[in-house]
Formats: sequence, C-alpha cells, structure tokens
Amino acid sequence: MSVPAAHASGLLLLLSHPARLRAFAELVRHGRDGCTIAEMSIHLDLPKPEVGELLGRLVGAGVATGTGDGIYRAVADVLREAAQALDRAQPIAPLLREYPQLKPFFSHGRLTSLPPTLSDRYQQAAELFARFLAVDGVLTESEVNHRIAAAADDVAAVRRMLVESGWLERDRAGTSYGSGRILPALNNA
Repeated sequence: MSVPAAHASGLLLLLSHPARLRAFAELVRHGRDGCTIAEMSIHLDLPKPEVGELLGRLVGAGVATGTGDGIYRAVADVLREAAQALDRAQPIAPLLREYPQLKPFFSHGRLTSLPPTLSDRYQQAAELFARFLAVDGVLTESEVNHRIAAAADDVAAVRRMLVESGWLERDRAGTSYGSGRILPALNNA
C-alpha cells in the first residue's frame, strides 16, 4: 500500500467510528468559531471525558486543532488533501492529466462511466486507455483485463471500446490482443 493510500485509510478508519464522525461533523458545522469540550458534550449528548478523548483522537490525526478546555476546530482540508494524494497515486493519473476533458468520467482515478459512443470523448477515452495499456506485442485476454482493471470496473466495456475504436485488435478466437494503431505523440511531449 502506498503512503497516500495508508494515510487516507487511517483517516477513514478514524472517522468510521460513529462518535468520532459526529464530533468531526459538529466541528465542521461550527466552522471558525469552533467548539469547547463542554459545548461538544451537549451537542453529542456524551460525558466530557468521552468527548475529550474523541477530540484528542481527531487532533492527533490532524483533522482538528485544539487542546484541553480550549476551542477545537475542524481541519477539513486534511481530508481533501488525502483524497487528492490518493487520486494522484492512481496508475492512470499521469495520463489523465493529458486528457482533462475526460475527468468527468473518472472518480478517484477510476473510470466511472464511458462517454457516449459516437462522441469525440469516446475516441479520446479509447486513446487514453490504449496509452494506459501500453500494448507491446501480444497479450492474452486475461492480461488485457488485468491491466484495464487497474483503472476501470467495467473491464468488458473498456475492452470492447478499445477494439471498436481500433486501438486493440483481437484474434478470431478472442483470446489474444495486440496493438491496432500507432499512438500519436502527446501535445506536451
């Protein structure tokens, strides 16, 4: 597991506890004004020692600031930064930067939907995946599927898109695949 993935996982684990999530949500709701342990105790309907422990864990994880009976505030940017770092760590992220028009079809480095089949974006998505697969030689269907699965859940749809658009050619039996076209140079290359 990468460092960004481990950090994001730790934050999600921390916030998976219902009381900690409620405490964090209250801090976010209070915004810059923040909240004291006493106020949080009232909002969460929990004893002050338990609230103090909840807030201490949030501070320790970096998603809140504050100490003692002072004012606690959420640091929501930590979650956004963790999500962005996780997105950047996804294997297709470097190529996706070259195709900014395709970002709406991706979420956290994974293809969530295909563009309409007759659109320019469909052809661009096929080219993006052709670059991502980097087919050099002949691959089995299993190898193609494994590579696609790193960035898409609907492996069959992406494989079909690549074949229909001519970026991949498959043998008559449908068991092996090779590159169908030469990829053009990228604009910034």
